[in-house]
Amino acid sequence: MGFVLAALHILPWFVPSVLHIMIMIFLFTVMGQGWNILGGYAGQFSFGHSLFFGLGAYVSTLLFINLGLSPWIGIGFSCAAGIILGLFIGFLSFRYGLKGPFFALIMLAFAEIFHMVAMGWNAVGGALGLLIPLKGNSPGVMQFLDKEPFYFITLWMMVGSLYVVWRLEGTRTGLYFLATREDHDAAEALGVNTFRAQMMAMAMSSGMTAMGGTIYAQYLLYIDPDSTFGVVNSVEIMLRPIIGGPGTILGPLLGSVLLTPLSEVTRLAFQSYSGVYLMIYGLILVGVIMFLPDGMIGFAKKAVSRVGR
Repeated sequence: MGFVLAALHILPWFVPSVLHIMIMIFLFTVMGQGWNILGGYAGQFSFGHSLFFGLGAYVSTLLFINLGLSPWIGIGFSCAAGIILGLFIGFLSFRYGLKGPFFALIMLAFAEIFHMVAMGWNAVGGALGLLIPLKGNSPGVMQFLDKEPFYFITLWMMVGSLYVVWRLEGTRTGLYFLATREDHDAAEALGVNTFRAQMMAMAMSSGMTAMGGTIYAQYLLYIDPDSTFGVVNSVEIMLRPIIGGPGTILGPLLGSVLLTPLSEVTRLAFQSYSGVYLMIYGLILVGVIMFLPDGMIGFAKKAVSRVGR
């Protein structure tokens, strides 16, 4: 692991052409890890994580534009806003036993509500979105002339997210997440407070994803409702851990390494054909769910087990 980290730290000076791809890999690993905590470990499949992604992007951007608050501070407000909204939705859902496809649909519904509100509300830029004021090379407001700073910011955010999930696996809370995922009723019978476990997973998941939205906004310096709250981002976020291996530490990272370059290539190749990009993602999602329900890591574990026998 130490060798890999050392190699990643010197990569920008040897292969600068891959910086954008690497930033996207790291960023979507962070947000995929957020989805993984809720969907992979706690077993609550979300189809609307673009809700928290967009909220994080808009909160920090509006604070910067209207109040001049640095995104370094705004990212904390974005995280808090994501957690509050996540707990609100979680309370409405988990208190009344919504799970499976019903929870997935309520997440999608909330994401679409925020999408439509952002489209029609001029105070947040409406359909045209928001252009973040350029300050040149200003590290104090998270603006840089080169991509290297964002590379290291997202790299260490990714390392932090992997560490959080690694530590989570060995805690009582992590075991409660797994028990709730495997058998909700049996966990309740054994004394697990499944409602509390689900709420904790929701808070961690929403806060982590909202922080990713802030970094995304500062990296591109422009946001709009489609690029933040759109269903494409929900698919992008959840596909990483699903492909890599839901409920595993390295699943979101592996999925991001495999999917992000494909995403960039297909986006450019089919940009003239509306909808084709989403169709490809839909086929990937259906194929993975049908043939690799445990992701690449789960498939590799089964293959090793068969060879061992």
